Amino acid sequence: MAIRKLTEYPAEVLGIVGKPVEKFDDELRVLCDDMFETMYDAEGVGLAAPQIGLNLRLFVMDCEGVKLIAANPQIIAADGEQTGQEGCLSVGKVPAVVTRPMKATLRAQDEKGEWFEREAEGYAARAFLHETDHCDGMLFIEHLPKLRCDMLVKKFLKEKKLR
Repeated sequence: MAIRKLTEYPAEVLGIVGKPVEKFDDELRVLCDDMFETMYDAEGVGLAAPQIGLNLRLFVMDCEGVKLIAANPQIIAADGEQTGQEGCLSVGKVPAVVTRPMKATLRAQDEKGEWFEREAEGYAARAFLHETDHCDGMLFIEHLPKLRCDMLVKKFLKEKKLR
């Protein structure tokens, strides 16, 4: 297992729809192990392949008792509403308040290529939605009003220069 370098905004790979995962082999399992290790090292609860520079529809998460690998993820149902703090490892963990559905149902493939569905509520649902957005080439900041998005990006870029 290895810790991978995080890809940060405004990297191009973060803004494009990921390619489907087609090979479910040892190479994919090693990649997923690396992604979990990278996510834990960065103190995140989810990590998508674009966040380590890979144009793939793949994410891992470990949030509120929901630990999974999701290849080719799709949100097939969403209901309710929640508003809360959200951050992103690719945006320096700079948080913002985002409104998302309270419940979400994820359909995806595991590391063996087997399809599954999983429902989550609250923070875990937020993680399903956030990580699936990454696979769709979208960052959480795109859910914000333009002025708030611009302010958050400015803050992130300023902090990035100071590192």
